[in-house]
Amino acid sequence: MEKQKDIRNKTISNLIWRYAERCGAQGISFIVTIVLARLLSPDEYGVIALVTIFLSISQVFVDGGLGNALIQKKDADDLDFSTIFICNVISCCVVYLGIYFLAPVIAGYYENDSLTAIIRVLGVTVLISGVKNVQQAYVSKKLIFKKFFFSTLLGTVSAGVVGIILAYAGFGVWALVAQNIVNALIDTIVLWITVKWRPKFIFSFERLKGLFSYGWKLLASNLLNTVYNDIRQLIIGKVYTEADLAYFNRGQTFPSFIANNINASINSVLLPVMSQAQDDEQRIKRMTRYSIMTSSFIMWPMMIGLMATGKTLFVLLLTEKWLPSLPYLYIYCFVTGMQPIQTANLNAIKAKGRSDIFLKLEIIKKVTGLLLVLATMNISVLAIGLGGIFYTIFASVVNSFPNKKLLNYSYFEQIRDILPSFLLAVVMGAVVYLLPLPGTLPVIVVLIIQIVVGAIVYVSGAMFFKLEAASFVKDSLVKFHNRKNN
Repeated sequence: MEKQKDIRNKTISNLIWRYAERCGAQGISFIVTIVLARLLSPDEYGVIALVTIFLSISQVFVDGGLGNALIQKKDADDLDFSTIFICNVISCCVVYLGIYFLAPVIAGYYENDSLTAIIRVLGVTVLISGVKNVQQAYVSKKLIFKKFFFSTLLGTVSAGVVGIILAYAGFGVWALVAQNIVNALIDTIVLWITVKWRPKFIFSFERLKGLFSYGWKLLASNLLNTVYNDIRQLIIGKVYTEADLAYFNRGQTFPSFIANNINASINSVLLPVMSQAQDDEQRIKRMTRYSIMTSSFIMWPMMIGLMATGKTLFVLLLTEKWLPSLPYLYIYCFVTGMQPIQTANLNAIKAKGRSDIFLKLEIIKKVTGLLLVLATMNISVLAIGLGGIFYTIFASVVNSFPNKKLLNYSYFEQIRDILPSFLLAVVMGAVVYLLPLPGTLPVIVVLIIQIVVGAIVYVSGAMFFKLEAASFVKDSLVKFHNRKNN
């Protein structure tokens, strides 16, 4: 019992550190993005969106699922970590060479010669990842997420300063390129300074084979997921204009900012903790359930509140030139709100060592998603976005299906756990949206009033109806505070 209590406290502590790191980094990055969006045109953002699509696909090959394999393996030692480190560095060099020589082909496909140099320079981030990924896996494995806090924040601040200075100096799209490279570089350097693990010159093909047998399925799954997530933007960039792509991409910015904080925090902490308890079905079910409940309790009010205040926020922060992004903001608020239920289910499957099931689920989902994209690609950009809503609902059902057997936790039980938070958030969003405010008020005052009223309605409702998720969040924060003071 004492051991379970210690694991729970450690989980909460690491989750809060990870969330603080993501909030800090994303908050700074968000401010920088707003400044750059005012300085740069939608076309310039569209160019970077195209390039980062190909780099995100390349990044999947860099990790190859082996980082997760290290986290999942109970008795991973220096030989395992060093083997994967050497493998990663070699993989990165090979992937970068591929990026370098394919750059002119990609530029030719999009009929934009300037993409060649941009792809080749921005591709350096892949090489940097080669010396960072195993350090990240080590931090996750050892549950020392406090280390991420310092490396990520320093990297984000440095990159933001560089990006803004270059944008003001008139470097255009190259300001965004420099921002990405500096972020990756500083992040890696600080992580190497703060994390004491160092690779040894030892290598085992036997260990690599064992880790790869688990990791290759995650590699294939992640590749399918990344390609699917990016294929909409690839098609929009080819069939429509770079400005259309920028509006589509910008519509995802606000929801992604929130989701990356919550979802990434839960995702990175939950897998190593679940892996430690992979033989205890009841404990994993309990972790999965509380993960879904608490993350939904936090996520839904933010997403629905964002939908209610979206226009005000866009006018205030990005100016009216970005208002065509609003429909995509509404779409991705719903898509993002459904992420916690997917993340928790997939982590439970990975923690149980069932990467085979994970891969099968990805194939089913991505084939269905691809058919949706192909069916909507020639209708409009909005139709492509709306297809994402249908895909998200389908994916949430598919991801939960194996856990009916693995954990005795059905999809209907999961929906029942998130429904109170969702319905309360809908009520809160309706109140905020219909709030009668004088049209003469400054935009920033309107936004502040909307946020304050929304927070009061949601928190009061959670207390009045005594939501289980609200009690769990409150208790977790109190325990974390007490631990910090003791």
